[in-house]
Amino acid sequence: MIVADNLTKRFGAKTAVDGVSFTVAPGRVTGFLGPNGAGKSTTMRMIVGLDRPTAGSVTVGGQDYRRLRSPLTEVGVLLDAKAVHTGRSARDHLRALAATHGIGRARVDEVIELTGIGSVAGKRAGKFSLGMGQRLGIASALLGDPHTLILDEPVNGLDPEGVRWVRQFVRHLAAEGRTVLLSSHLMSEMSQTADHVIVLGRGRVLADAPLADLVGSWTTTTLLVRSPRLSDLVAALQIPDATVTGLEPGAAQITGITAQTIGDVAARHGIPLHELTPRSGSLEDAYLALTDDSVEYKTKEIA
Repeated sequence: MIVADNLTKRFGAKTAVDGVSFTVAPGRVTGFLGPNGAGKSTTMRMIVGLDRPTAGSVTVGGQDYRRLRSPLTEVGVLLDAKAVHTGRSARDHLRALAATHGIGRARVDEVIELTGIGSVAGKRAGKFSLGMGQRLGIASALLGDPHTLILDEPVNGLDPEGVRWVRQFVRHLAAEGRTVLLSSHLMSEMSQTADHVIVLGRGRVLADAPLADLVGSWTTTTLLVRSPRLSDLVAALQIPDATVTGLEPGAAQITGITAQTIGDVAARHGIPLHELTPRSGSLEDAYLALTDDSVEYKTKEIA
């Protein structure tokens, strides 16, 4: 597992990561979220020894990454898909990486096919599209068949098929008992992929919880109600905590009450219901509420 303990990084007067502690456990996909400037990239760089902590520590499998004897076979990393020799072919790039750890060519061919770059493996990596570069980066991370994967924006530039493949593949790896730390700004995708979520804001941990618990704590379930006698229904509810927001004639959103209660009241008063649909909050809703005070650059809302 990955364990960060009071992890801190300062760049001059700026504190990029401020006393961060968390555990990324095996057997689940852990989403790593936060606005730009939250400290995610710096944290991931410290995990894999690219930045040295100012204070605190972070270990992978109980060890400092820089002391791992065979890092490629223990930790697969994708932080920058452009970190390739642009004059080499994708296959030669992977073979050069493999040679540093005594990994055979059969494994190189295996990850090439696994990531879907077989048709372009002989082409120079510098000519790759953004999506193909991402696939090559993922292939590099998988090369040593590691127990731990750290992937920063792995679906960036991928087509829908590629996005779905990454989602299914990382969940498969987690199901095998591997440790997966996945960073992304795509909330809709993360909501389908992650089991657990760590959220950073201004260098600090804002949340560290199962995804369902995070969404439940930071969002409100609303009920979409349609009835030709909506006003009679609202009058009959008589629940102080209920909030009714009109949408259009005969339709409203109601919070602070259960669908069962609305159904029972409508039945008791003979009020027809044409729709009664619960609408749960999303990960995006929870994320925006949680990070509202931590966004470095805010844009003006469109009315």
